[in-house]
Amino acid sequence: MGKRLMMIAATAAMCCVPLVNAKPAAQAYPIKPVRVLVGTPAGSGSDLMTRAVSVRLAERLGQSVVVDNRAGASGAISLQIGAQAAPDGYTLVTLSAQNVTAMLLGTVTTNIPQELAAVVMMLSQPYLLVATPSLPVGNVRELIALAKAKPLVYASSGTGTVVHLGMELLSSMAGIEITHVPYKGSGLSMIDVMGGRVHLSITNTLTATPLVRSGKLKGLAITSPQRVQALPDLPTVAESGVPGYDLRSWYGLLAPRGTPAPVVQRLNSEVITIVNSPEMKARLATDGAEAAAPNAPAQFQELIVSEAKRWSVIIKRLGLLKKEAS
Repeated sequence: MGKRLMMIAATAAMCCVPLVNAKPAAQAYPIKPVRVLVGTPAGSGSDLMTRAVSVRLAERLGQSVVVDNRAGASGAISLQIGAQAAPDGYTLVTLSAQNVTAMLLGTVTTNIPQELAAVVMMLSQPYLLVATPSLPVGNVRELIALAKAKPLVYASSGTGTVVHLGMELLSSMAGIEITHVPYKGSGLSMIDVMGGRVHLSITNTLTATPLVRSGKLKGLAITSPQRVQALPDLPTVAESGVPGYDLRSWYGLLAPRGTPAPVVQRLNSEVITIVNSPEMKARLATDGAEAAAPNAPAQFQELIVSEAKRWSVIIKRLGLLKKEAS
């Protein structure tokens, strides 16, 4: 394990939300607008969901909640701003699974477990394993058999992305080898999968579901442990020959480290109530996503740490780590 991964693992294991005495601040909170930093452009999936939650959070807090898009560098910009903000509860930042892998790869230079405090996991969303329509397989078992018999090629939205690492995890667990072709974004990769220039891809449900329904892509499996309401007849990878496989995109909120624990807990409680409301759960279900079950800040912290450990193994095996100075 490289020096960077060792540092991250060591600091992550010790991190938790500081228990500071901030009762006066918590009683007054909030007395001014709250800013939520989003590391993706306006109109992206993360942005739209954050805005939907922010509208309802503003109603419950009695103060404006302003979404501030700081896109770029796999979320590095927004995370750095968030880490450097005053720890008073008035600056929050979104976190996704993609940000964690970017941290391990060095694109995100903020040590997330050390420099930011977990507030709440908001939702999770599985991916779809899809194939070009002409590929002569209908499920994961048939895919594994075909991959052992002939060379196959898969597309991803970029080297080191969650979908890239997720396909490598699948290949490792299934005992197969499939050649990787990285693209600059999921849009371009889906065009080539539909056109048959590459055989397979893992992509998000929001992008792929309408393409599967229209027959432009062949849906093989859902990557989460449970099936999704949007495609109820599509089995999971785990039930189709690769037990234990689990790949999901998840989103949550962080605060600068040192943010008063009562403020963090207030935000945690409000957001959990919002995402688990019948209206929000119905909205999420249409995109194949689901609200996170009630979770404490410490539980979300544990998820971040466990994800970093899981993906560090795959990243190291693929030789994606940058050489560090001795």
